[in-house]
Amino acid sequence: MENYLYIGLMSGTSVDAIDSALISCDGGRVQLLATYQHDIPDPTRARIASLSHSGPDEIERLGPLDRDLGRQFAAAVIALTNKAGKIPGQIRAIGSHGQTVRHRPPSGGSGPDSFTLQLGDPNTIAEITGITTIADFRRRDIAAGGEGAPLAPAFHAAAFAADGINRAVVNIGGIANASLLEGHDLRMGFDTGPGNTLLDHWVDRHQGQPFDRDGKWSAAGNVQEALLSDLRQHPYFALSGPRSSGKEDFNLSWLDDRLQTHSGLNPTDVQATLAQLTAITIAEAIKSSGVAVTEVYVCGGGAHNPDLMRRLERQLDPATLASTTAIGVDPDWVEAMTFAWLAHQTLEGLAGNAPVVTGASGPRVLGAIYPA
Repeated sequence: MENYLYIGLMSGTSVDAIDSALISCDGGRVQLLATYQHDIPDPTRARIASLSHSGPDEIERLGPLDRDLGRQFAAAVIALTNKAGKIPGQIRAIGSHGQTVRHRPPSGGSGPDSFTLQLGDPNTIAEITGITTIADFRRRDIAAGGEGAPLAPAFHAAAFAADGINRAVVNIGGIANASLLEGHDLRMGFDTGPGNTLLDHWVDRHQGQPFDRDGKWSAAGNVQEALLSDLRQHPYFALSGPRSSGKEDFNLSWLDDRLQTHSGLNPTDVQATLAQLTAITIAEAIKSSGVAVTEVYVCGGGAHNPDLMRRLERQLDPATLASTTAIGVDPDWVEAMTFAWLAHQTLEGLAGNAPVVTGASGPRVLGAIYPA
């Protein structure tokens, strides 16, 4: 099969940057060729944050932001192709996840009115870059009765499965998700709950930092067991089967409500407790899956947090823990690679979802195609 080149674009719940990855996809083999991270300007980040919850004039604010993000995504593509020495005609397609501003899946109780919404106008991306763009990957799965998320497990199975080995691949972004692999079989996958989102917002509030670098602040604190127990009562943690989550469930307003009955806590101890919450909920979701996992590989920003990784390793014992670097892929680029791979699936007429993960009524070709 001809060696096709694809670009994947990802902006997650942290809203700090657009990750762009250039891959080759030769049959079932995926290779990462080049990467670029495009910072999202602070005014754009503020506009995204304002649309992450209900408010006045949403359509008037949403429309211009959709175009703005389209231009930002296009800028990321142009910078990446320049860095890699490629021209538009050499790239078969862009797979753009877009920026999620609302996620109301069936597991959240929305029923037939479930929806998910990602911004970053693909028409604008295709127009500026001159490259066919594929976007809107999640809504077809929701239309088929699925969660629309997580979509990464299908790629995790294609990229990381190994004969005779039971693996979990865990992405710790703003929200964490896990993929459970028995050999080459994808048994299940799900969002486990908060990854970095609460940690990032809490350190930003108290120290004015975008994230807890190296987990040093959480490592300096003491876990408050009463608060941890209270946080673990969130209804999401009682769900089983296909499920997905977002900032709608886990945010500072929710945390502030919980803290009202735990007054006077040291902010450092709260940070330690939030790190423990992330580690425990990831580990418990994996251990309750029914898959006897022996190896766990972490990607996403959480892979760079030594304190969080230590906590997770203790919770997962006796399974081994490492970043996806150990199996050949830089943890920072797995998600962007996912959407480049999904673009390939779309153009080849192959399913991009995994019904065992999302709960959809069957495999579906995902995404809408916007020609160059």
